[in-house]
Amino acid sequence: MQKINRNVVLALLSLTSLVFLLFQLCYYKFYLSQKNGAAFSKARGSQSGQDSTRWHVVRKFLGLLSSHNIPVYLIDPLILGLVDKDIEQIRSSPDGPSPECKYFCAPRDFTTFALLDKMWKHDVGLFRTAEKMGFQWLKIINKDPRLDGMDDLSGMEIPLHYIFKLASHAIHLVVFYERSGNFLWHGPLRLKQHMDRKFVPFRKLHFGRYPGAYEKPELLLVSIDDLKVQIPKNPSSFLEEMSHSRFLECRYREARAFFQLYPDDASLDAVEFRKKAKSLLHLAALTLNNLGVKFWLSSGTCLGWYRQCNVIPHSKDVDLGIFIRDYKADIIPAFQKAGLPLKHKFGKVEDSLELSFQGEDDVKLDIFFFYEEDDHIWNGGTQAKSGKKFKYLFPKFTLCWTEFVELKVHVPCETLQYVEANYGPEWKVPVKTWDWKSSPFNVQDNGVWPIDEWDNVIQIY
Repeated sequence: MQKINRNVVLALLSLTSLVFLLFQLCYYKFYLSQKNGAAFSKARGSQSGQDSTRWHVVRKFLGLLSSHNIPVYLIDPLILGLVDKDIEQIRSSPDGPSPECKYFCAPRDFTTFALLDKMWKHDVGLFRTAEKMGFQWLKIINKDPRLDGMDDLSGMEIPLHYIFKLASHAIHLVVFYERSGNFLWHGPLRLKQHMDRKFVPFRKLHFGRYPGAYEKPELLLVSIDDLKVQIPKNPSSFLEEMSHSRFLECRYREARAFFQLYPDDASLDAVEFRKKAKSLLHLAALTLNNLGVKFWLSSGTCLGWYRQCNVIPHSKDVDLGIFIRDYKADIIPAFQKAGLPLKHKFGKVEDSLELSFQGEDDVKLDIFFFYEEDDHIWNGGTQAKSGKKFKYLFPKFTLCWTEFVELKVHVPCETLQYVEANYGPEWKVPVKTWDWKSSPFNVQDNGVWPIDEWDNVIQIY
């Protein structure tokens, strides 16, 4: 009898231990994992647990923002690249079920979304709710460049980026702001000294290495991996825009220092010229953008932006650059249709092409076409009375966006090298007497046009 009782006791103890162990496993799986994001069940039967973790984090993040009525849209380049391959299928069945987790389960450290600043008042309640859901978060703030001007350098800081981390995945929320040039801008991601640099692998972020400028996107609501999300209507166009989105601010601090040495011309003639130049630049930008022709501020117009954040009043013209590979035969008729008659056409598409259009009164628009060689880039010049050719050499450069006279426009990213090539090391000193044949630091003789070509390469109207 005593032996039987001992066996019963051992059996009961074993059963009790097993029940307790099962209870602990269930508690961890159904409570702690949901609270802290430590582990998730599979989002799709064919996906691994790690893949499904990303999907669950995105789902919880979208639920968090939805509960606070904060609209966001997907700008993650990896996911948009996958979506773009299936965009027609996704558009045709916006509510259709996905057979597997194909997009949000793709391997990556972050999922990136965008938020328009004007759509949210940065309510602290969002962060309280996020913490209750198990998210850790980080806010990155920096100076608001929109408040800078010649009269005031504002030190006001604004939120630029948010990082929400849950389990092994993070959400990067990029805040976009509207600029006066009617485009969207996001700032760089610069960590303050006290911030935890190991919070997430910041170097892997797709947005934040430098400021970016974008057109306002048209959005499309779709269902991706059973999650309702807004995406740019044309993902491939957005990805192309992203690859060339780098933005440079006007250097107001340096411009103020310049005007302390060389007071600005505030005469009526200067004010009137700047007004006309601004109008002409806006019209030129509209015309070239409608043609899909990429251009940038060149020569004196670029110098004015870089040195003094304004049009140089004694320049008397607006200068633009275009790579010859982007030339289109429609350029001349398009400007004529816009009310800008052709003033002269020098050179030819194969060599030293330049165009000049007559704007209001004596303000003209000069367009210089640039040719790319192995180790440099150049544009040409022609003297009408002699047929002499000139060449202006520049180091190779890429294009960035900036905001100039309330316009989103390109400038060379390597602006200092570009300006120094044209105006030399003394570019900060104003020069009111300028000879385009001899004053530029980078000018070279380039022969003479054959007389039998003059009718084609020297056209004055």
